[in-house]
Amino acid sequence: MRCPKCGCDESKVVDSRPSENNDAIRRRRECIECGFRFTTYERREELPLVVVKKDGHREPFDRQKPMRGLITAAVKRDIPLEVLEGVIESIESEQRDSGKTEVTSEEIGKAILKRLAEIDKVAYVRFASVYRDFKDVDEFTEEIRSLSQ
Repeated sequence: MRCPKCGCDESKVVDSRPSENNDAIRRRRECIECGFRFTTYERREELPLVVVKKDGHREPFDRQKPMRGLITAAVKRDIPLEVLEGVIESIESEQRDSGKTEVTSEEIGKAILKRLAEIDKVAYVRFASVYRDFKDVDEFTEEIRSLSQ
């Protein structure tokens, strides 16, 4: 591992432990040449997760897209950003752990709705109104009715 200070190729591992969310190994290193200490992270190489959109085209999973939808749904709600990030993290992990390399946008939307129903019902209805593309008030009312049962 190259030292970020002097560029030396040799360093020794001083400490090694799992990262905070257990998705990597955090290593503290010390440069053999100059003694500078720095941190590296070791992660397993993952295949890209591909999202199949409604029109059939495919694109790489971009966690910022569902996150924007969650943030919009949670406006003026008392939901910490960490909780919303956890929703996206759990969905991404669930898909990767299943061994699938492709997931439909519909599956992602349903997974978000499932988690939002447990977190905040108003945010759920807001997200559902966009995700399900309600055509009229009756569809919206039916969704609220099903949520309160």
